[in-house]
Amino acid sequence: MSGKFHLKTAKDGQFMFNLHAANGQVILTSELYTAKASALNGIESVRKNAPEDAHFERKESKDGHPYFVLKAVNHQVIGKSEMYNSKAAMENGIESVKKNGPEAVLVED
Repeated sequence: MSGKFHLKTAKDGQFMFNLHAANGQVILTSELYTAKASALNGIESVRKNAPEDAHFERKESKDGHPYFVLKAVNHQVIGKSEMYNSKAAMENGIESVKKNGPEAVLVED
């Protein structure tokens, strides 16, 4: 089983997507988009940029939890991860996005 992009409409009518690993866990959450076409472009950007480690920016929250953001070539944020309890768990999350992102199928919720 492969990963899946779940595209959905947010409460305010904007669009967003989550990338789910094969086990169903959310591994990347997009920004909000005003148009569905823009959200679909964001999904294509994940597919294109996920394989490259240089597109992942490793960060730490104010309370010390590691997380990452995936950026496009133009340095625009495509999506971000959840907060992790360790850097090792964050690195596993990055590897999961690299593995699942390029081939994930699209599901519209």
